[in-house]
Amino acid sequence: MHEPARFLDLHILHPVTAANLNRDADNDPKTISYGNATRALVSPQAWKRPIRLNVEQELGEHAARTRMVPPLVARKLQEAQWPEDLAAYASAQIVLSAKKDGLKHNADEAYRTQAMLYLPASVIDDLVALCEKHRTDLEEALAAHTPKKKISPVLPTKDLAAHLTSRTASINLFGRMLAELPAGHVEAAVQMAPAFSVHRSDPQPDFFTAVEDLPMGGDRGSAHLQTAFLTTSLFYRFATINITDLHHNLGAATPTDTSLVELFVRHFILSMPGSKKTSTAPHTLPDLVHYTVRDRRPVSYGAAFEQPVKAAPRGGYTTHARQALTDYATTVSRLLGTRHLIAHGHTSTTNKPIKPLGTHHTSFDDLAVACATAATTTPEGRP
Repeated sequence: MHEPARFLDLHILHPVTAANLNRDADNDPKTISYGNATRALVSPQAWKRPIRLNVEQELGEHAARTRMVPPLVARKLQEAQWPEDLAAYASAQIVLSAKKDGLKHNADEAYRTQAMLYLPASVIDDLVALCEKHRTDLEEALAAHTPKKKISPVLPTKDLAAHLTSRTASINLFGRMLAELPAGHVEAAVQMAPAFSVHRSDPQPDFFTAVEDLPMGGDRGSAHLQTAFLTTSLFYRFATINITDLHHNLGAATPTDTSLVELFVRHFILSMPGSKKTSTAPHTLPDLVHYTVRDRRPVSYGAAFEQPVKAAPRGGYTTHARQALTDYATTVSRLLGTRHLIAHGHTSTTNKPIKPLGTHHTSFDDLAVACATAATTTPEGRP
């Protein structure tokens, strides 16, 4: 029997004070036009990276995106007292033995790979151990090699490919594109939308100076003058986890995905991009977090803000934005019905239940536990 995909959708309204969370090519805050209004924008990559790093830190299981696997292996082998030429030859085998005709690489740059590999950080030590295991084979191959001839693969392809395609929990969450080793491709379970301000938000200039603390002679004034641009925004943030894909990525032997889903939810709520954090400290908390667990397909509420939210008479966008999201959620429930809605809930700074948004939770932690449990548990009466 076909099992419909299950999705955990996360919707956040997040006020951020003066900041530059994500810069463009000119170091100015990114913007986008939506609903004929300029909005502040944060690309999903800028928010996804701190989430991933925080998940890995909490799990104690780190991954790395890098082109430097062969040079790193060579350095570790030299630290283990391997001769420089043998260490270099062994590191070349990382790309040459990985598959027929090898991985694409740059031989003039210590055999670094052309594509970035996304793999567990521990793989470097695993590859060093593989080279140690086959040191005799490597020494014999190096002795027989002549400089003008193509280097022949020596390391066992199956073992090498197994290391290069191994995974961590974050790889299972965020996916991995590895075209040269198809077995290493991992379909992302997490989809994340660009965050955008629900109201018009034009970058505003911030002129600043740096004073010369050790002036010479009659020097006066500043040693550096510059204008930076900042935005203030109430962001709508959306992400969805394909629970079915995540379970597939983790493997059928895994009994439950609940703890990993809960971990992602908590860090999606609390993580912040690090751009210009030392000069803006934009460490605010979301005003509203709402989740839905659905079968069949995810649903973003971004269209709720196609018409820019207007400020309240006394100022502030939060109250009106919260109402706009609630109204849109009600519309979605009317259009889709509730047949495929498994659970929904929310928490907010108001600490007052918002009936159309489902179960009210008093804290982010309570919400994370509840939505992870609902997403990974099959309710009675459902397939």
